Amino acid sequence: MKRIKLARMDCERVCREIGDFVIGQVQLTRTTGCVVGLSGGVDSSTTAALIKRAFERHAGAKYELVGYILPSHLNKQDDIKDAEGVAQFLGIRWETHSIEGPVEALRATNPEAFDSVFHKGNMISRVRANVLSTKAATENKIVAGTGNRDEDFGIGYYTLFGDGAVHLSPIGGLPKRLVREMAGYLGLGDHIVNRVPTAGLEPGQSDYKDLGTTTTSWSWYQRVMYRASRRLNSVATNRS
Repeated sequence: MKRIKLARMDCERVCREIGDFVIGQVQLTRTTGCVVGLSGGVDSSTTAALIKRAFERHAGAKYELVGYILPSHLNKQDDIKDAEGVAQFLGIRWETHSIEGPVEALRATNPEAFDSVFHKGNMISRVRANVLSTKAATENKIVAGTGNRDEDFGIGYYTLFGDGAVHLSPIGGLPKRLVREMAGYLGLGDHIVNRVPTAGLEPGQSDYKDLGTTTTSWSWYQRVMYRASRRLNSVATNRS
């Protein structure tokens, strides 16, 4: 049986290619830069660092990246501290706004959602998306998503019209383990690189608990399934 080989990455080359993609989208939309939701996790931190580096290479255009930290009561103070620390490290403009008020206001129209941890969590994600998209619109910027290949584009682990409501996904082609590798390359530090991922949408929630495994295992699984599907397609073609 052949060994399953996981993808390897030239960090400098990939960093530049992702940066070129971001610049291309900003130029295409004739906007002034990007907004990104910062959670303190490795995905949003890496996304922000990649965009900041790309904008620095095009300093003459004066593109701007703005980070928005949007905690609810479910977020720990350490989450906010980590997110603000990343913004300071990158030297970007950032704002912290609690979304507890907007979430609670929805009791008037969607009281049933508060009876379900699942629905309330997705509602919180959509409130964040609304804030980000409105900030982007009023600043003539585009929303940079923070989803990676394993979660958002591999198994669909995101909220529709929530964290999936973005203009572009800079790390959408990177599996989680390569996001971590890129984070280390960009100097984000071990605390961010190895941080346990959580969406902050449910009490005690983590991505690993939701998925029942690590994203590294998902990368391996997706590679196995891809190889199996290619083999089945080859057999079907030969028999037709």
